[in-house]
Amino acid sequence: MSDENASGGDNAEDVPPGDMKASHTDRDQVVEILRDAAGDGRLTSEELEERVATALTARTIGDLAGLTRDLPVSPSPVDPSAPPTDVVEIKQKFGTLHRSGSWEVPPRLAIRMHGGDVKLDFTEAVISHDTLDLDAYVSVGGNLVLVVRPGIEVATDGLEVGVGEVKNRTTAAAAGADTDVPVTFRVNVTGRIRGGDVVIRYPRRTLGQWVRGEVSV
Repeated sequence: MSDENASGGDNAEDVPPGDMKASHTDRDQVVEILRDAAGDGRLTSEELEERVATALTARTIGDLAGLTRDLPVSPSPVDPSAPPTDVVEIKQKFGTLHRSGSWEVPPRLAIRMHGGDVKLDFTEAVISHDTLDLDAYVSVGGNLVLVVRPGIEVATDGLEVGVGEVKNRTTAAAAGADTDVPVTFRVNVTGRIRGGDVVIRYPRRTLGQWVRGEVSV
C-alpha cells in the first residue's frame, strides 16, 4: 500500500508538458497574440472570435499552444542587415519563431521559451566569430531546433534536462557525416529544459536532392 502511494505521486515533472494546467496569465497572453495576429491580417474576425473563446476556456497548455501554432510570434523582430550585438534575448510564449537565411549570429544568445517552438538555422547564417554561447530555458512543451552544416559543432554538456530530451542527429553514427570536416564554429548550449526537446540536425534532403547534392532545410 505504502509503495503504491509513493510511486503514484503528483510531481509536475511526471505530467506531459501539454497536459499542464493553464493559468489566467497564460490565457491572457494567448488572447493578446491572437488579437495582434488579427490586426496583422493573419486571422479573420470569425477566426479571432472563435479562437479567443477557446482560449478563455482552455484548461491546459496544450489547448492554448494549438491556437497559436500556425502564427509567427516574435516579440523583438530582428533586422537581418543589422550588426550583431553582444547579447540577444529571445522571449517566446507559444507560436513559432524562426531564424533562417543570412541572419547575423551574435556571440551570445539567450532564449526563454514557454509553450512555443524556435528553430535556428545556421546553414546560411552570417557568422563572424568562432563561438556562440546559447543559454536556453525551455518549458512546457517548447522545442528548440538547431539546423547546422558540417563544420559547425554543438556542445550540450552544460545543458540540464528535466522533462525533455536532447537529440543530436549530427553525430557520425546518426548522420553518416564526414568526421574529417574541420570545426570552424562551435555552439555552446547551456541552461535547462523543463518540458521540451532540443534537436540538432543537418538540413533535410529529398531523395532527388541527395542524388544532385542539393540541400534543403
